Amino acid sequence: MMQEPVVLIPGMMCDARVFGPQIEDLSRDHVVIVAPPVHGETIRDMAGHILDQLPPRFALAGLSMGGIVAMEIARRAPDRVSRLALISTTPLPDTPAQAAWREPQIVRASAGRLDEAMAESLSPDHMAPGPGRDAVMALVHDMAHRLGAEMFVRQSRALQRRPDAQRSLQRLKIPTMVMCGAHDGLTPPKRHETMAALIPGAELVILPEAGHLPTVEVPHQVNIGMRAWLDMPLELR
Repeated sequence: MMQEPVVLIPGMMCDARVFGPQIEDLSRDHVVIVAPPVHGETIRDMAGHILDQLPPRFALAGLSMGGIVAMEIARRAPDRVSRLALISTTPLPDTPAQAAWREPQIVRASAGRLDEAMAESLSPDHMAPGPGRDAVMALVHDMAHRLGAEMFVRQSRALQRRPDAQRSLQRLKIPTMVMCGAHDGLTPPKRHETMAALIPGAELVILPEAGHLPTVEVPHQVNIGMRAWLDMPLELR
């Protein structure tokens, strides 16, 4: 049994339920900590706040925005992160066009139209097609309503101003898995291939039947992948 706990960072407007199947599976033989990025105004603030709450050493997995925060944690505290999993995410900063794309969503959320803001920021087209998509989208909207419009605005602003993490990825010296769904319309597989190529010794996993939220779209496959990641030898060859 691995000694250090597994820390899971959910994505934007997601709570622990986005990792529900992984918590259930990994909790059998690991201590699992869920650390949502809900405190702070910037990615760096969020990473700092989460770091203050965590044990001295841990395995770290982040989904979507949670992956962006996880990269910042690994940059800031490389001696504390034993291994890293980056799921449905990107090391790139917002382009001016992406930052502008968020503005109408922020306006809608601020005006009490959170459903409309969510429908644009994370649409059904970002998920894999199939009978399970409606249930995933229902979960997305329920999580968003629990967190509320003010959180949407704060997390959107943090994403608009996020740093470029590419250089820090090149310096990683820990076992790292990069995972995404083949149907991810928000952070496409090509971006994950590029990200994995930056990281020394990274394992790239592309799940053919998943979109942007593989943790709930194809949970069994993600569980297998995460267990393989936790079994990766600590010494990189």
